[in-house]
Amino acid sequence: MQAPSATVPISLVNGFLAAAGAQAELTQRYLEQAGITPELRGAPGARVTEEQFSTLYRTLAIELDDEMPGIFSRPLRSGTLKFLCLSLLDAPNLETALHRFGQFFHIVLDDFRFESRRSDLMAQVELRPNPAYGGIGPLGQELTLKLAQGVSSWLIGQKIPLLQVDFACPQPPHAADHRYFFPGPVRFGCDATLMRFSAAFLDMPIRQSKRNLRKFLARSPGEWVFESFSEQRVSHRVRQYLAGELPDLPTIELAASHLHCSVRTLCRRLSAEETTFQLLKDELRRDIAIQRLTDTHDPIAVIAGDIGFDDPSAFHRAFRHWTGSTPGTYRRPVQAR
Repeated sequence: MQAPSATVPISLVNGFLAAAGAQAELTQRYLEQAGITPELRGAPGARVTEEQFSTLYRTLAIELDDEMPGIFSRPLRSGTLKFLCLSLLDAPNLETALHRFGQFFHIVLDDFRFESRRSDLMAQVELRPNPAYGGIGPLGQELTLKLAQGVSSWLIGQKIPLLQVDFACPQPPHAADHRYFFPGPVRFGCDATLMRFSAAFLDMPIRQSKRNLRKFLARSPGEWVFESFSEQRVSHRVRQYLAGELPDLPTIELAASHLHCSVRTLCRRLSAEETTFQLLKDELRRDIAIQRLTDTHDPIAVIAGDIGFDDPSAFHRAFRHWTGSTPGTYRRPVQAR
């Protein structure tokens, strides 16, 4: 089995809805259009699928005519991302493209300056907030760095692993999910918001064209918000291995053997990525369950069995522990369609 995409914490959904400033009746409509049960907004552990989140994002962007819905002091009108990418396609390399990226946002927004620079071995891009606009909120910081990393990766035709990601804001409720958003270590409460990666990427040529841009934009924001699972992170490799073994649930000894290392080494590497073997196992089963409850009519007992639960009641208890809600809560959007 291919490891499923990670689900998205409800705190991000609530963050977008709060930024959009929608009235209650509009919020209800936006959630319905995305297939998200409104009751989930009040459950701190609730999750939605990447498709639900992307649908909500696109709905807000269209309704508000703002491709960063309510995030900044002025809207980024429909077509902003398209014209941004068009301005980058004829750059000779990524270094020039990132310089243009900063110039573009300097023209359209007053909230921050986007600066890129390099040393011998390291490239750095940094957001410098404009004090006159009261700083950039956590969601704006995350989205802008993700956009820069996502567009840069698309331009050169490969994902850019990050050496460091710093945020000048307190740790958000969904901090544990950042390993599925950023391909590198993330820190909060820092002096500046920035990301660093190997300077070698700056010399890479632009490999995309106008012909490829339509597909990239059609998959927005998922194309640049979410990270695909990669071989570079041990936690992703463990998740992929576990997905392929379901409904069996391998021990950590078997997982370590599959990755050709000792249990102690595997635990140390997972700890460095701020996770554990048991947490990865629970996250995988949670995400599969949420996606199938949301997107299929499969009986709950069948879903439970497919992820290693012989007893449906044990699955119900585990699911409530993972999400704070019952499996049936996630079923309502499917029944409504």
